[in-house]
Amino acid sequence: MPSLDSENRSILVTGGCGMIGSNLVARLVKDGWDVSVADDLWRGKIEYLYGDDGRPLIDLDRKFYKTDLCDANECQKIIGRTDYVVHLAARVGGIEYVFENQGDIFRINNLINSNVINAVRKAGKDRIKGFLYVGTACSFPCTRQNVPDPEPLREDELFPAYPESAYGWSKLMGQLEVGYLEKETGIPCCTLILHNAYGTPTDYGYRSQVIPALIRKAVNFPDEEYVVMGNGEQERAFIHVDDITNAMVLALEKGWGKGCIQIGPSYCTGIKEVVETIIRISGKNITPRFDTSKPEGNKARCADYRKAREVLGWEPKVSLEEGLGQCYEWIEKSIMKDGAYKDAKVT
Repeated sequence: MPSLDSENRSILVTGGCGMIGSNLVARLVKDGWDVSVADDLWRGKIEYLYGDDGRPLIDLDRKFYKTDLCDANECQKIIGRTDYVVHLAARVGGIEYVFENQGDIFRINNLINSNVINAVRKAGKDRIKGFLYVGTACSFPCTRQNVPDPEPLREDELFPAYPESAYGWSKLMGQLEVGYLEKETGIPCCTLILHNAYGTPTDYGYRSQVIPALIRKAVNFPDEEYVVMGNGEQERAFIHVDDITNAMVLALEKGWGKGCIQIGPSYCTGIKEVVETIIRISGKNITPRFDTSKPEGNKARCADYRKAREVLGWEPKVSLEEGLGQCYEWIEKSIMKDGAYKDAKVT
Protein backbone atom coordinates (compact mmCIF):
# COMPACT_ATOMS: atom_id res chain seq x y z
CA MET A 1 0.00 0.00 0.00
CA PRO A 2 1.25 3.52 -0.74
CA SER A 3 2.67 5.55 2.11
CA LEU A 4 1.52 9.15 2.39
CA ASP A 5 4.53 9.89 4.57
CA SER A 6 6.87 9.35 1.64
CA GLU A 7 8.22 12.10 -0.60
CA ASN A 8 5.75 11.11 -3.34
CA ARG A 9 2.99 13.59 -2.61
CA SER A 10 2.03 14.81 -6.08
CA ILE A 11 -1.61 14.28 -6.99
CA LEU A 12 -3.82 15.00 -10.01
CA VAL A 13 -7.52 15.76 -9.56
CA THR A 14 -9.55 15.38 -12.75
CA GLY A 15 -12.67 17.52 -12.69
CA GLY A 16 -10.92 19.63 -10.07
CA CYS A 17 -12.83 22.82 -10.92
CA GLY A 18 -16.21 21.36 -9.96
CA MET A 19 -17.94 21.49 -6.60
CA ILE A 20 -16.36 18.34 -5.16
CA GLY A 21 -13.06 18.76 -6.99
CA SER A 22 -12.39 22.33 -5.89
CA ASN A 23 -13.17 21.51 -2.26
CA LEU A 24 -10.85 18.51 -2.45
CA VAL A 25 -8.09 20.61 -4.03
CA ALA A 26 -8.32 23.16 -1.21
CA ARG A 27 -8.11 20.40 1.39
CA LEU A 28 -5.19 18.63 -0.29
CA VAL A 29 -3.22 21.87 -0.64
CA LYS A 30 -3.85 22.58 3.03
CA ASP A 31 -2.58 19.08 3.88
CA GLY A 32 0.67 19.64 1.99
CA TRP A 33 0.04 17.85 -1.29
CA ASP A 34 1.51 19.04 -4.61
CA VAL A 35 -1.78 19.32 -6.51
CA SER A 36 -2.52 19.49 -10.24
CA VAL A 37 -5.95 19.86 -11.82
CA ALA A 38 -7.35 18.75 -15.17
CA ASP A 39 -10.74 20.16 -16.22
CA ASP A 40 -12.41 21.17 -19.49
CA LEU A 41 -14.51 23.81 -17.65
CA TRP A 42 -17.72 22.44 -19.17
CA ARG A 43 -19.34 22.74 -15.78
CA GLY A 44 -16.60 23.74 -13.36
CA LYS A 45 -15.07 27.20 -13.16
CA ILE A 46 -11.48 28.30 -12.82
CA GLU A 47 -12.57 30.81 -10.15
CA TYR A 48 -13.39 27.88 -7.87
CA LEU A 49 -9.64 27.26 -7.59
CA TYR A 50 -9.16 30.53 -5.70
CA GLY A 51 -9.05 30.66 -1.91
CA ASP A 52 -10.85 33.00 0.45
CA ASP A 53 -7.85 35.34 0.25
CA GLY A 54 -8.38 35.81 -3.49
CA ARG A 55 -5.23 33.93 -4.44
CA PRO A 56 -5.16 30.73 -6.54
CA LEU A 57 -4.87 27.50 -4.60
CA ILE A 58 -2.37 26.12 -7.11
CA ASP A 59 0.04 27.49 -9.71
CA LEU A 60 -2.48 27.90 -12.53
CA ASP A 61 0.24 28.33 -15.18
CA ARG A 62 2.02 25.09 -14.33
CA LYS A 63 -0.50 22.93 -12.48
CA PHE A 64 -3.82 23.54 -14.25
CA TYR A 65 -4.60 21.70 -17.48
CA LYS A 66 -7.62 22.88 -19.45
CA THR A 67 -8.07 19.76 -21.48
CA ASP A 68 -10.58 17.38 -22.96
CA LEU A 69 -10.07 13.97 -21.35
CA CYS A 70 -11.86 12.39 -24.30
CA ASP A 71 -8.47 12.88 -26.00
CA ALA A 72 -6.35 9.85 -25.08
CA ASN A 73 -3.08 11.60 -25.93
CA GLU A 74 -3.84 14.47 -23.54
CA CYS A 75 -4.53 11.97 -20.76
CA GLN A 76 -1.16 10.32 -21.33
CA LYS A 77 0.70 13.63 -21.11
CA ILE A 78 -0.94 14.72 -17.88
CA ILE A 79 -1.11 11.47 -15.94
CA GLY A 80 2.53 10.57 -16.54
CA ARG A 81 3.54 13.50 -14.31
CA THR A 82 1.89 12.57 -11.03
CA ASP A 83 2.03 9.98 -8.25
CA TYR A 84 -1.66 9.76 -7.36
CA VAL A 85 -4.82 10.32 -9.39
CA VAL A 86 -8.28 11.22 -8.11
CA HIS A 87 -10.70 10.79 -11.00
CA LEU A 88 -13.79 12.97 -10.60
CA ALA A 89 -14.27 14.18 -14.17
CA ALA A 90 -17.60 13.16 -15.70
CA ARG A 91 -20.44 14.49 -17.83
CA VAL A 92 -23.37 14.87 -15.43
CA GLY A 93 -26.20 17.22 -14.53
CA GLY A 94 -29.65 17.35 -13.04
CA ILE A 95 -32.21 14.65 -13.76
CA GLU A 96 -33.86 16.46 -16.68
CA TYR A 97 -30.51 17.01 -18.38
CA VAL A 98 -29.42 13.41 -17.74
CA PHE A 99 -32.52 11.86 -19.27
CA GLU A 100 -32.52 14.24 -22.26
CA ASN A 101 -28.87 13.51 -23.14
CA GLN A 102 -28.34 9.84 -22.33
CA GLY A 103 -26.45 8.89 -25.48
CA ASP A 104 -23.99 11.76 -25.14
CA ILE A 105 -23.49 11.15 -21.43
CA PHE A 106 -22.85 7.44 -21.95
CA ARG A 107 -20.41 8.00 -24.81
CA ILE A 108 -18.46 10.85 -23.23
CA ASN A 109 -18.16 9.29 -19.77
CA ASN A 110 -17.00 5.98 -21.20
CA LEU A 111 -14.38 7.81 -23.27
CA ILE A 112 -13.17 9.87 -20.32
CA ASN A 113 -13.03 6.92 -17.93
CA SER A 114 -11.33 4.53 -20.32
CA ASN A 115 -8.77 7.12 -21.43
CA VAL A 116 -7.85 8.10 -17.88
CA ILE A 117 -7.69 4.50 -16.65
CA ASN A 118 -5.63 3.42 -19.66
CA ALA A 119 -3.22 6.29 -19.09
CA VAL A 120 -2.79 5.14 -15.50
CA ARG A 121 -2.24 1.59 -16.78
CA LYS A 122 0.44 2.75 -19.22
CA ALA A 123 2.16 4.90 -16.61
CA GLY A 124 2.48 1.75 -14.51
CA LYS A 125 2.92 0.82 -10.90
CA ASP A 126 6.37 2.41 -10.68
CA ARG A 127 4.86 5.81 -11.51
CA ILE A 128 1.31 5.71 -10.10
CA LYS A 129 1.12 5.00 -6.38
CA GLY A 130 -2.68 5.07 -6.11
CA PHE A 131 -5.83 5.63 -8.20
CA LEU A 132 -9.05 6.86 -6.57
CA TYR A 133 -12.19 6.55 -8.71
CA VAL A 134 -15.48 8.23 -7.86
CA GLY A 135 -18.65 6.31 -8.69
CA THR A 136 -22.32 7.01 -8.10
CA ALA A 137 -25.32 5.53 -6.33
CA CYS A 138 -27.10 5.86 -9.69
CA SER A 139 -25.25 2.67 -10.65
CA PHE A 140 -27.30 0.53 -8.25
CA PRO A 141 -30.14 -1.53 -9.79
CA CYS A 142 -33.27 0.56 -10.31
CA THR A 143 -35.28 -2.34 -8.87
CA ARG A 144 -33.74 -1.49 -5.49
CA GLN A 145 -34.47 2.22 -5.84
CA ASN A 146 -38.10 2.17 -6.95
CA VAL A 147 -39.74 0.80 -3.83
CA PRO A 148 -41.08 2.81 -0.85
CA ASP A 149 -39.10 2.76 2.40
CA PRO A 150 -36.16 0.79 0.94
CA GLU A 151 -33.49 -0.89 3.00
CA PRO A 152 -30.14 0.93 2.77
CA LEU A 153 -28.14 -0.14 -0.26
CA ARG A 154 -25.14 -2.44 0.17
CA GLU A 155 -22.03 -2.50 -2.02
CA ASP A 156 -22.62 -6.15 -2.95
CA GLU A 157 -25.96 -5.22 -4.55
CA LEU A 158 -24.41 -3.48 -7.56
CA PHE A 159 -24.60 -6.75 -9.49
CA PRO A 160 -26.56 -8.11 -11.31
CA ALA A 161 -26.46 -4.63 -12.81
CA TYR A 162 -29.58 -2.71 -13.80
CA PRO A 163 -29.05 1.07 -13.50
CA GLU A 164 -31.91 3.29 -14.57
CA SER A 165 -29.85 5.86 -16.49
CA ALA A 166 -27.01 5.97 -18.99
CA TYR A 167 -25.11 8.01 -16.41
CA GLY A 168 -25.37 5.16 -13.89
CA TRP A 169 -24.27 2.64 -16.51
CA SER A 170 -21.30 4.74 -17.63
CA LYS A 171 -20.02 5.20 -14.09
CA LEU A 172 -20.44 1.49 -13.41
CA MET A 173 -18.41 0.64 -16.54
CA GLY A 174 -15.62 2.84 -15.21
CA GLN A 175 -15.79 1.08 -11.87
CA LEU A 176 -15.43 -2.29 -13.59
CA GLU A 177 -12.40 -1.09 -15.51
CA VAL A 178 -10.79 0.16 -12.31
CA GLY A 179 -11.13 -3.36 -10.90
CA TYR A 180 -9.34 -4.82 -13.91
CA LEU A 181 -6.64 -2.15 -13.62
CA GLU A 182 -5.91 -3.02 -10.01
CA LYS A 183 -5.95 -6.77 -10.59
CA GLU A 184 -3.72 -6.72 -13.65
CA THR A 185 -1.20 -4.00 -12.75
CA GLY A 186 -1.06 -4.06 -8.95
CA ILE A 187 -1.70 -0.31 -8.83
CA PRO A 188 -3.58 0.31 -5.55
CA CYS A 189 -7.13 1.48 -6.29
CA CYS A 190 -10.23 2.57 -4.41
CA THR A 191 -13.75 3.43 -5.57
CA LEU A 192 -16.01 5.72 -3.56
CA ILE A 193 -19.69 5.49 -4.48
CA LEU A 194 -21.29 8.85 -3.76
CA HIS A 195 -24.93 9.44 -3.00
CA ASN A 196 -26.60 12.80 -3.71
CA ALA A 197 -23.85 15.38 -3.30
CA TYR A 198 -24.60 19.03 -2.66
CA GLY A 199 -22.75 22.09 -1.38
CA THR A 200 -20.76 24.98 -2.77
CA PRO A 201 -19.45 26.23 -5.09
CA THR A 202 -22.18 24.90 -7.32
CA ASP A 203 -23.87 25.14 -10.69
CA TYR A 204 -27.40 26.43 -10.13
CA GLY A 205 -28.47 26.90 -13.76
CA TYR A 206 -29.77 24.61 -16.51
CA ARG A 207 -27.62 21.60 -15.69
CA SER A 208 -27.90 21.92 -11.90
CA GLN A 209 -29.10 19.16 -9.63
CA VAL A 210 -32.12 19.31 -7.38
CA ILE A 211 -30.90 21.25 -4.33
CA PRO A 212 -29.19 24.18 -6.10
CA ALA A 213 -32.10 24.38 -8.59
CA LEU A 214 -34.64 24.57 -5.76
CA ILE A 215 -32.57 27.17 -3.93
CA ARG A 216 -32.19 29.29 -7.08
CA LYS A 217 -35.96 29.32 -7.53
CA ALA A 218 -36.46 30.44 -3.94
CA VAL A 219 -33.88 33.22 -4.29
CA ASN A 220 -35.46 34.39 -7.55
CA PHE A 221 -39.07 34.11 -6.38
CA PRO A 222 -41.41 35.73 -7.40
CA ASP A 223 -39.54 36.52 -10.64
CA GLU A 224 -39.14 32.78 -11.18
CA GLU A 225 -42.01 30.42 -10.43
CA TYR A 226 -41.30 27.86 -7.72
CA VAL A 227 -41.87 24.66 -9.67
CA VAL A 228 -40.73 21.28 -8.31
CA MET A 229 -40.13 18.39 -10.69
CA GLY A 230 -42.34 15.40 -9.80
CA ASN A 231 -44.73 15.01 -6.89
CA GLY A 232 -42.12 15.61 -4.18
CA GLU A 233 -42.50 12.14 -2.71
CA GLN A 234 -39.17 10.92 -4.11
CA GLU A 235 -36.41 10.57 -1.53
CA ARG A 236 -32.62 10.79 -1.59
CA ALA A 237 -29.61 10.38 0.69
CA PHE A 238 -28.12 13.88 0.52
CA ILE A 239 -24.47 14.23 1.47
CA HIS A 240 -22.66 17.53 1.93
CA VAL A 241 -19.44 18.21 0.03
CA ASP A 242 -17.50 18.64 3.29
CA ASP A 243 -18.37 15.07 4.27
CA ILE A 244 -17.37 13.87 0.80
CA THR A 245 -14.03 15.67 1.01
CA ASN A 246 -13.34 14.05 4.37
CA ALA A 247 -14.16 10.64 2.90
CA MET A 248 -11.75 11.17 0.02
CA VAL A 249 -8.90 12.22 2.29
CA LEU A 250 -9.51 9.14 4.43
CA ALA A 251 -9.65 6.95 1.30
CA LEU A 252 -6.23 8.23 0.21
CA GLU A 253 -4.92 6.98 3.53
CA LYS A 254 -6.94 3.83 4.22
CA GLY A 255 -9.00 2.83 1.19
CA TRP A 256 -6.48 1.10 -1.06
CA GLY A 257 -7.37 -2.40 -2.12
CA LYS A 258 -10.73 -2.33 -0.31
CA GLY A 259 -12.96 -2.29 -3.40
CA CYS A 260 -15.95 0.06 -3.55
CA ILE A 261 -17.15 2.02 -0.53
CA GLN A 262 -20.43 3.94 -0.26
CA ILE A 263 -20.44 7.51 0.97
CA GLY A 264 -23.85 8.74 2.09
CA PRO A 265 -26.27 8.70 5.01
CA SER A 266 -28.34 5.65 5.97
CA TYR A 267 -31.64 7.51 5.78
CA CYS A 268 -33.67 9.13 3.02
CA THR A 269 -34.93 12.71 2.90
CA GLY A 270 -38.00 13.52 0.83
CA ILE A 271 -37.91 16.29 -1.75
CA LYS A 272 -40.94 17.86 -0.06
CA GLU A 273 -38.93 18.15 3.15
CA VAL A 274 -36.06 19.77 1.25
CA VAL A 275 -38.50 22.21 -0.37
CA GLU A 276 -40.05 23.11 2.98
CA THR A 277 -36.64 23.67 4.56
CA ILE A 278 -35.45 25.89 1.70
CA ILE A 279 -38.64 27.96 1.82
CA ARG A 280 -38.24 28.37 5.57
CA ILE A 281 -34.62 29.51 5.10
CA SER A 282 -35.71 31.99 2.41
CA GLY A 283 -38.23 33.66 4.72
CA LYS A 284 -40.57 34.08 1.74
CA ASN A 285 -44.22 33.17 1.40
CA ILE A 286 -43.82 30.57 -1.34
CA THR A 287 -46.37 27.98 -2.40
CA PRO A 288 -44.54 25.40 -4.55
CA ARG A 289 -46.14 23.87 -7.63
CA PHE A 290 -45.35 20.17 -8.15
CA ASP A 291 -45.14 19.31 -11.85
CA THR A 292 -45.78 15.58 -12.25
CA SER A 293 -45.16 15.79 -16.00
CA LYS A 294 -41.46 16.21 -15.28
CA PRO A 295 -39.06 13.30 -14.60
CA GLU A 296 -38.45 12.62 -10.94
CA GLY A 297 -36.05 9.66 -11.03
CA ASN A 298 -35.97 6.81 -8.57
CA LYS A 299 -38.41 6.74 -5.66
CA ALA A 300 -35.87 6.33 -2.86
CA ARG A 301 -32.35 5.25 -2.01
CA CYS A 302 -29.93 5.57 0.88
CA ALA A 303 -26.61 4.06 1.94
CA ASP A 304 -25.60 1.27 4.25
CA TYR A 305 -22.31 3.01 5.06
CA ARG A 306 -20.98 0.40 7.48
CA LYS A 307 -18.03 -0.30 5.20
CA ALA A 308 -17.07 3.39 5.17
CA ARG A 309 -17.24 3.43 8.96
CA GLU A 310 -15.24 0.22 9.38
CA VAL A 311 -12.59 0.80 6.69
CA LEU A 312 -12.22 4.58 6.69
CA GLY A 313 -13.56 5.58 10.10
CA TRP A 314 -16.00 7.86 8.26
CA GLU A 315 -19.39 9.16 9.38
CA PRO A 316 -21.53 11.95 7.85
CA LYS A 317 -21.44 15.04 10.07
CA VAL A 318 -23.06 18.01 8.27
CA SER A 319 -26.81 18.19 8.90
CA LEU A 320 -29.10 18.89 5.97
CA GLU A 321 -30.41 22.07 7.63
CA GLU A 322 -26.88 23.39 8.10
CA GLY A 323 -25.82 22.44 4.60
CA LEU A 324 -28.90 23.96 2.95
CA GLY A 325 -28.41 27.20 4.87
CA GLN A 326 -24.82 27.49 3.70
CA CYS A 327 -25.80 26.66 0.14
CA TYR A 328 -28.66 29.18 0.13
CA GLU A 329 -26.37 31.96 1.32
CA TRP A 330 -23.78 31.19 -1.39
CA ILE A 331 -26.29 31.02 -4.26
CA GLU A 332 -28.07 34.19 -3.09
CA LYS A 333 -24.78 36.11 -3.03
CA SER A 334 -23.81 34.71 -6.43
CA ILE A 335 -27.10 35.75 -8.03
CA MET A 336 -26.87 39.23 -6.50
CA LYS A 337 -23.32 39.53 -7.82
CA ASP A 338 -24.45 38.54 -11.31
CA GLY A 339 -27.12 41.22 -11.18
CA ALA A 340 -29.82 38.95 -12.56
CA TYR A 341 -31.21 35.50 -12.01
CA LYS A 342 -29.99 32.71 -14.29
CA ASP A 343 -31.80 30.14 -16.36
CA ALA A 344 -35.24 30.81 -14.88
CA LYS A 345 -36.76 28.81 -17.74
CA VAL A 346 -35.53 25.63 -16.09
CA THR A 347 -38.06 23.81 -13.91
